[in-house]
Amino acid sequence: MWEYMKMLEYPVNIKNPDPKMAQLIISQYGGPDGEMGAATRYLTQRYAMPYREVGGLFTDIGTEELAHMEIVCTIVHQLTRNMSMEQLKESGFAPYYIDHTAGIYPQSAGGVPFSVLTLQSCGDPITDIMEDMAADGAIL
Repeated sequence: MWEYMKMLEYPVNIKNPDPKMAQLIISQYGGPDGEMGAATRYLTQRYAMPYREVGGLFTDIGTEELAHMEIVCTIVHQLTRNMSMEQLKESGFAPYYIDHTAGIYPQSAGGVPFSVLTLQSCGDPITDIMEDMAADGAIL
């Protein structure tokens, strides 16, 4: 198990709203290769790992990805709090705001909601690891 410390490992302290930037960063939360997908990948793929240590490593990585989600959500929240209606309209953030106001909703920068259709867990360790590296942007 792990212990939740109720504080960000890397504090976020954004003072000025920037909904345009929030639109881009939200993809790191719920986009096809965002933190939500990464956590789901590792925490489901761990069961197919042939060695207990590798499965444990996937558990560690998956829970770390959950911590990344918390940091990204904090960034998006701080970028959208106290935004004016002018900023909302000028930034193009209005469509998101209509559906979610300033709530944090897992979607890509293009507005596509998070879906597990963007990830794979096939049970073959090599295939799963290759898919993880592709989603993380690794170069082979």
